[in-house]
Amino acid sequence: MQELDAFNIFLKPLNDLGIPYVITGAVAAIIYGEPRMTHDLDLILHLQRKDVDRFIRQFSETEFYVPPEEVIRVEVGRASRGHMNIIHLNSGLRADIYLAGKDNLHHWAIQHRRPVTAAGETVWIAPPEYVIVRKLQYYREGGSEKHLQDIRNMLETSREEIDFPFLEEKIKEFKLQDEWQQAQRE
Repeated sequence: MQELDAFNIFLKPLNDLGIPYVITGAVAAIIYGEPRMTHDLDLILHLQRKDVDRFIRQFSETEFYVPPEEVIRVEVGRASRGHMNIIHLNSGLRADIYLAGKDNLHHWAIQHRRPVTAAGETVWIAPPEYVIVRKLQYYREGGSEKHLQDIRNMLETSREEIDFPFLEEKIKEFKLQDEWQQAQRE
């Protein structure tokens, strides 16, 4: 999948580690919808304390900026909203890594992830329902129209892949009905 090829510099090491992850955000919306520019890769990662050392070693300091071990351990210890960035030094590409923590929706996305192929490597993408719910939340938090447009493109291109009863349940659970109505308007 061409949209992912450049980001394989982050995905192959994660596959080699065997730590569960999913691609989400703009890259997932592009895969389920229509192409647009993005310079970062959003990932949900189920990183545990016992895996931190292996994780750091997997990303060579000559090729990547990785936060200091202490910072990663603090982020892994958060019940929710743990976050860090990894930057590929030569290309400037960035992976925004959100840690699964105790977020039930993150864990659901990892459990229901879908395989796609990028540069000969099987990588894992979040289900479209997850991507839509998170984009609705980001829209509510920041108001960027790009989130609604991503959702519209996903609905147009991948409607048959979406479990609408589950999606509606999550929209109601997170009180995103107004944002959902806006996303469905052209």
